[in-house]
Formats: sequence, structure tokens, C-alpha cells
Amino acid sequence: MSKNFEQLFSRLKEVKVKTLSVAVAQDEPVLEAVKLAHEKGFVEAILVGDENQIKEIATKIGMDLSKFEIVHEEDTQKAALKAVEIVSTGRADMLMKGLLDTATFLRSVLNKEIGLRTGNLMSHVAVFDIPSLDRLLFLTDVAFNTYPDVATKAGMIKNALLVTKACGVEMPKVAPVCAVEVVNKNMPATLDAAELVKMNENGEIKDCIVNGPFALDNAISEEAAKHKGIEGPVAGKADILVLPNIETGNVMYKTLTYFSNSKNGCVLVGTAAPVILTSRADSFETKVNSIALAALVADRK
Repeated sequence: MSKNFEQLFSRLKEVKVKTLSVAVAQDEPVLEAVKLAHEKGFVEAILVGDENQIKEIATKIGMDLSKFEIVHEEDTQKAALKAVEIVSTGRADMLMKGLLDTATFLRSVLNKEIGLRTGNLMSHVAVFDIPSLDRLLFLTDVAFNTYPDVATKAGMIKNALLVTKACGVEMPKVAPVCAVEVVNKNMPATLDAAELVKMNENGEIKDCIVNGPFALDNAISEEAAKHKGIEGPVAGKADILVLPNIETGNVMYKTLTYFSNSKNGCVLVGTAAPVILTSRADSFETKVNSIALAALVADRK
């Protein structure tokens, strides 16, 4: 079981090198991340976009393009579609967003003819390596599903399991996070939490342990759980945090990013192949970590 990103990178030594398709690749931070991932030996890449701009950036960052395939396409929408098609036809194992807006990128991912639709829920999983924790922390959903109902949250858990298992966590502990740790009919997130626990007990959500509802403190801190008299296999030991809505998720993601000495990586799952959907504000390190996560998920799939 990987407890931090250093151990995750060690796991990559045991898997076959994966091929990454980059949509609109003329983006300096993205190319820097691809360059380092290739140097670390776990990724080959097909760069789709404006070849002249890609070459200009590569010269600036010292990237040897002879080691990569370039597919020239100046039009952003066509480049995004081509990058997706490279994955859907099996030439690449995973997809990464480059210099284009998220809406255009996702329209290409969801294209009915060449996209990566599976008919399953798509959701975002963020993985945090926090020095004060003895394990990786998996957050869902901080970027994609806005106001998930209980069925969507069940799907988010199932998708998160693809990522936890790729990271070596075979039976993760799942905590639906709410404002309080008791069921309150006036707080819908607590009702969802109780329903998710029943779904887990009935075998509708498998290969994990779901307890809750939990407030954040007693989901991740055994001391806090003990102090409040909360017991059970998940109390204070959660691996996966199911967040009630996108505001909570987004704020938590950015709080951990900017106010803690943590590392993170993100991946979009529920697609035919893992999709790396990083923000323009995400650090170079986050982009490299995200490529690593996607490679592990692709290998697991």
C-alpha cells in the first residue's frame, strides 16, 4: 500500500510504460511535466497541437522532441478531438489536457463518435499526500460533479475505488463528510451518508467499508473520534472522503493546497481511459503527480 507519492512513484517501476496523448500540447507547464515523467521512465507521449509552438517551448525547456511523436494540428478543437481519438483507438493509454479551456476539452472527451464515454458516471478524484497523515487521502469530488445526489455519490465512491486500488489500497475506508456526525433530517448530506452506509451493507457498494456520517475531524483524526466517542472501523481512519458538494470539495482542495505542506495529484475516472484534468493554477509537481496517478490507473484497468 502506497502511503505517499514517493511510494507511488516506486510502484511505477513495476508497471509497463504507458503512452500519454496530450491535447493542444503547446503549454509550457504541461510539456515540462511530460518531459520529467518521460525522464523518470514511466511515460511515452504523443503531442497533439501546433508543432511550431511545441518546438519553441521545447527549445526553451531543453526537451528533446526526437523522443516524442508530434501530431500537427493548429485548430484547438480539432487537436482536442484528435488527441481523444488517439486514446479511443488504443494508440495511447491516457489523455491529458493542454492549452485549451476545460469545456472544449470535455466536449471532445464526451464526443459520441470518438470520445471516451462508457455510460458510467464520470468523477474527479484528488489524491493528497499530507505529512501529518500516515496514509494517502482521496477526495471526491472537488471539480466535476456539482451537487451529487445519493446515487451519484455511490458512483463517485465506485470510481474512487479504481484509484485507491491502483495505489495499493485494496479495502479503503470511506467517510461521507458532513457538518455533523449524526443523522439530521434537516441536513440532506447526513441522510445521504446513512443511505450510502446501507448500500455498502447490502452489497450495492463493494470492496470498501462505508461508515458515517462524519464531520471532517472525526473522519481523519482518531484522537478527535475518540474524544467525541465515535467508534467503528472508519472513525479517524478514512481513506476516501466523499464531499457533499463542489463548493466544499473545491474549498477543501485549495485549502490543503495553499495552507498545508502537502502534495497532490488528480485524475478524472469513469471514462474509457483515465483523463488528466489539471487546473492552469496547479503546480508543475501536481501535473507530474497526476500523470503518475493516471499511469497507475491505466495499468490497473
